[in-house]
Amino acid sequence: QVLRKSLQRGLVLSTGSFLVYEAHKLIPGFAEVHASFKVEEVIEQADYLYGSGETEKLYRLLVQHKNSDDAELLWRLARASRDLAQLSTTSAEKKRQLTYESLECAKKALEKNESNFAAHKWYAICLSDVGDFEGIKTKIGNAIVIKEHFQRAIELNPKDATTIHLIGIWCYSFAEMPWYQRKIAATLFATPPTSTFQEALHYFHMAEEADPNFYSKNLLFLGKTYLKLNNKKMALLWLSKAKDYPAHTEEDKQV
Repeated sequence: QVLRKSLQRGLVLSTGSFLVYEAHKLIPGFAEVHASFKVEEVIEQADYLYGSGETEKLYRLLVQHKNSDDAELLWRLARASRDLAQLSTTSAEKKRQLTYESLECAKKALEKNESNFAAHKWYAICLSDVGDFEGIKTKIGNAIVIKEHFQRAIELNPKDATTIHLIGIWCYSFAEMPWYQRKIAATLFATPPTSTFQEALHYFHMAEEADPNFYSKNLLFLGKTYLKLNNKKMALLWLSKAKDYPAHTEEDKQV
């Protein structure tokens, strides 16, 4: 649920693409019959559905293109699979299946285009999700790889605030890691991943500079990090901004 914010704002379909989308909704097998659709048209339909919060319809559209060689389609399918897994209506068994599917799609997107920032971003996110099913050893073992892919995504697109925010979350999580997990990490790995609250703060501020007020959770974590650093004045400033943030989503309300 960290990434429910749309990457594309104010997307509008052309009349032709909208009619294509409407036909796709109404006529079973329409997409298969018209397999010659341009990739750009499918992406436009997918971005429209993503911006509208139509998670299940988006997945059904993109899963038909799971064998595509186009990285733009594949990372969107990885995102859609993950979003579907996150829905409360998705069963535990289906959630696990979708989580592994999303990782495979993101991995394939990277193989097709190593220079695609979103492929790196979603590979890192999906790899982290898989760790939830495979235990603390796998999660810690993947952590450095996850951070490297986030950093590569930022190199390719320095303005993507959500990726910068996620590195901040990565840093915060390892700075806050309980002592027993640190002990496990030190036992399992010669150089276990570590971080500090100062490093997390740096990334949260970077995200805010890239796209001011873009995400309620970034404001919240700025406040939480300042609390960890015993700066109550700055913590109050950012926590107040988080409290006053317009609650458009369930996550905003939780924040």
